[in-house]
Amino acid sequence: MISRVLVPVDDSEMAEHALEHALEVYPNAEVTVLHVVGEPSPMWGEAAGLALADDLEAAAEACAEPVLERAAVIAADHGREITTTVQLGHPARAIVNQAEDYDVVVLGSHGGSLVDRVIVGNVAETVFRRSPVPVTVVR
Repeated sequence: MISRVLVPVDDSEMAEHALEHALEVYPNAEVTVLHVVGEPSPMWGEAAGLALADDLEAAAEACAEPVLERAAVIAADHGREITTTVQLGHPARAIVNQAEDYDVVVLGSHGGSLVDRVIVGNVAETVFRRSPVPVTVVR
């Protein structure tokens, strides 16, 4: 029985479809929505990284807030509540690392723009290949 579902989201329509799918297919499961915010590039230099380190968590929360608020609205529209979480890091790695605590991962196949399709599509493929639990990719 599926009792814990992880739904990684970005601000794409496909992520919304994935969340809706998870809410409909797993009506009795606890659904956790994960938004991953990329960390600053090492190319910024050590000084920039140190200056940003104090504010990274706050910046990640602020960046994720509208995405997670939209997810909460979608859940409410389905008569459900969700748990939300934010992580810093590479999206595919963060999702795979988080997945071990869940029964299934449900994610969108790609984002909206061509760039999003390439980047998010690669994330979905990487998660699909490396996840320690089953993955449902929603189109």
